Amino acid sequence: MSASVFLITTLFNLYLMVVLLRLWLQMARADFYNPFSQFVVKATHPIVGPMRRIIPSIGTFDVATLVLAILVAMAKYLVLNLLFGGNINPVGLVIIALLDVVKEFLTLVFWVLILRAVLSWVSQGRNPIEYVMQQLTEPFLAPIRRIIPPIGGLDLSVLIAIIALQALQLVLRDYLPYY
Repeated sequence: MSASVFLITTLFNLYLMVVLLRLWLQMARADFYNPFSQFVVKATHPIVGPMRRIIPSIGTFDVATLVLAILVAMAKYLVLNLLFGGNINPVGLVIIALLDVVKEFLTLVFWVLILRAVLSWVSQGRNPIEYVMQQLTEPFLAPIRRIIPPIGGLDLSVLIAIIALQALQLVLRDYLPYY
């Protein structure tokens, strides 16, 4: 049974991360023509496109993509509840889905920060993925750099951001089943 739970949560979480990445790319106004951005848009557009006709955006915030993220999280917990024969509480399902979206966003930020750090060690600075990672993470890292500037050329802002993200995830872990 644990293998099936692992597969279900992994598949739903991966797609949820792609949906959240689309929302994050739009909010950060990242380069739309970057190959990485194009992959994210192509992976989510078959569902987000029709939803946008029904659910309008609020200013520059894409509500349809957020609704899709919540629906994917709800579907994950619905499938897991049906697999274990649990009761389905609609209000509880929505609350757990919202918490799961927040948790997956924090996980996504963690992995993007790790990827950016690794790329900074091995890349020569002309990688298009590195450019998008910088556009996504700079709003988180810039305030940390104002408080703790680079020490001897070593930027500790990524490390501090990762520690803060892990602390937030530990708080959320208490409220989510199947974490």
